[in-house]
Amino acid sequence: MKTFEFSTELLPSLPEELGLECLSRLPYTAYRLASRVCHRWRELLQSLDFYYHRKRLGYTQKLACLLLVFNSGIQNGPKNPGVSVSSSYGIAVFDSVSQSWDRLAPVPRYLNGLPLFCQLASCEGKLVVMGGWDPVMYDPVTDVFIYDFVTQQWRQGKDMPSKRSFFAIGACGGRVFVAGGHDENKNASRTAWVYDLRTDEWAELGELSQERDECEGVVIGEEEFWVVSGYRTESQGQFDGSADVYGFKSEQWRRVEGVWEPGRCPRSCVGIGEDGKLLNWAEINPGVRVRACGGRVLVTGSEYGCGALGFYTVETKEGQNSKMENISVPNEFSEFVHAACYAEI
Repeated sequence: MKTFEFSTELLPSLPEELGLECLSRLPYTAYRLASRVCHRWRELLQSLDFYYHRKRLGYTQKLACLLLVFNSGIQNGPKNPGVSVSSSYGIAVFDSVSQSWDRLAPVPRYLNGLPLFCQLASCEGKLVVMGGWDPVMYDPVTDVFIYDFVTQQWRQGKDMPSKRSFFAIGACGGRVFVAGGHDENKNASRTAWVYDLRTDEWAELGELSQERDECEGVVIGEEEFWVVSGYRTESQGQFDGSADVYGFKSEQWRRVEGVWEPGRCPRSCVGIGEDGKLLNWAEINPGVRVRACGGRVLVTGSEYGCGALGFYTVETKEGQNSKMENISVPNEFSEFVHAACYAEI
């Protein structure tokens, strides 16, 4: 990557390196206001080089981004009797350090709610929303939206190459990988694509070893994209125990057997252990169904089918049992989590 030239004075009467050190410590919530100070600051704060500079110094912040169902209208307080309250998809953001919750502004194209069952991914300080069903017509969509936490604005990306739902997704190095899922006719897919955020272009990655509907995607380190389990069109709900793995360096797929419990849905349950191997987060506690993860894993679930939903942070160490800590959640955010990722900002 080309090195950013910090050539002009960032803060009056301070050496350049000290000015850069000060700005590197700014919380992301102050970026929008700080960008208005001068052109120099705006260019710096919005540059990828500054992002990676902060990341190397350990000044980035990790936020859990959760796709929830929100009730329209007044979220708190009494509801008027006899008035129908509709629900819509929106994105909640949880900061585990400050224990604070917030909601992102709606996408301009979908002011009344994001597409149903859309997928989330994040890389280089941005959140990417892809696919799903139109919230009114229930037809699959190919929409791509990117949220920039620095500018706090949405922009529309290039459409997905084809309509698909319940696909695997993962992100690494400014690219978002998608594979499997099913088309508008409910036919399982074996195709895979990669979206480059910098060029706003899609490229085909070749085919998986088999069709994989309702598969789960996970990126291991900066080496591989795993597409775990899923099922073929003719075997609805019969989840496979294998995975297809795409190597970022080799740019090739390979098939791995026996990595998942056959018959078990992998959606939002696949994680990575301290040893770098796949694990099933649902096995942490039989009563918890995992739905989200972050730097320090955020999980949700209930002890029985219709039980109260709980939110927990989990810290695992190799050779030790996982420790779960219950976290307090405001009522408007204590809804079922449909998709999640963490953003490093």
